[in-house]
Amino acid sequence: MQFDPNQLAALAAVLRLGSFEAAAHALSVTPSAISQRIKALEDRVGSSLVQRGTPCLGTDAGVRIAKHAEDVALLEAAVSKDLRLDRAAGATRLRVAINADSLATWFIAAMAACEGVEFDLVLDDQDHSADWLRRGEVSAAVTAHSKPVTGCDAYALGTLRYIATASPGFIARWFAEGVTAQSAARAPCLVFNAKDRLQSSWLEQHVAQRLAPPVHFLPSSQAFIDAALAGVGWGMNPDQLVAGHLGSGTLCPLKEDAALFVPLTWQVSRVMAPALADVTKAVLASARETLLQSAQ
Repeated sequence: MQFDPNQLAALAAVLRLGSFEAAAHALSVTPSAISQRIKALEDRVGSSLVQRGTPCLGTDAGVRIAKHAEDVALLEAAVSKDLRLDRAAGATRLRVAINADSLATWFIAAMAACEGVEFDLVLDDQDHSADWLRRGEVSAAVTAHSKPVTGCDAYALGTLRYIATASPGFIARWFAEGVTAQSAARAPCLVFNAKDRLQSSWLEQHVAQRLAPPVHFLPSSQAFIDAALAGVGWGMNPDQLVAGHLGSGTLCPLKEDAALFVPLTWQVSRVMAPALADVTKAVLASARETLLQSAQ
């Protein structure tokens, strides 16, 4: 099936901007024209593509087709660049699945090096970000899996070093006799979301198996640090984010020489890889400046 480019552009704009009016403004047409294009595309596909609301959301089919539209734009931009052809001004869009700690530590520098690309980042745990690639919902992902997803190329990025940290007062209260299985089972810990296993992995490696301490769910890298500073709980933090606090003593490691190492991989759709070569180059350069490169 061949898609009408104007219809694809309308769908992508509605899902990106959240309303028919905003999409109409971005494409310099009327909201009625956007509605007609979406309806024509839905009639052609034979299913609903947009869930009308505030904001408008895509159905499964709508998200997939909008992603196709963005892929086409990236490929066309790459051809135009390679052949030195003039093309209309405007950035191309790239959807990437990434873990919050990579975004907080090294990925912004890669984004800054990619001129002409608008990033649409989907936050997910590094153990699950590859699922977005498998579903075809992103073109690339930062993952904790070195084995390439089917149809993707994989590039080793380096390793994030995590330290279990807490405030001195929290440690004095909960771990006065040291970090034991008994104390760790009672002390509240910080967890990003239900997918986050960093705290559990650290406990399994450095304390004991099958511990289930009380948890606070905080889906923010900065909130992890703020909560630890406030004595709310202990949590795993990338050493780059807490180096200053460790140096000043406002945060302390629960155990010395007990880091957790998480190797990361950049995976990119093989079909899109040529069009994303400059992005991949920038991602690798930024990661290799920040992440540990020696084997752990």
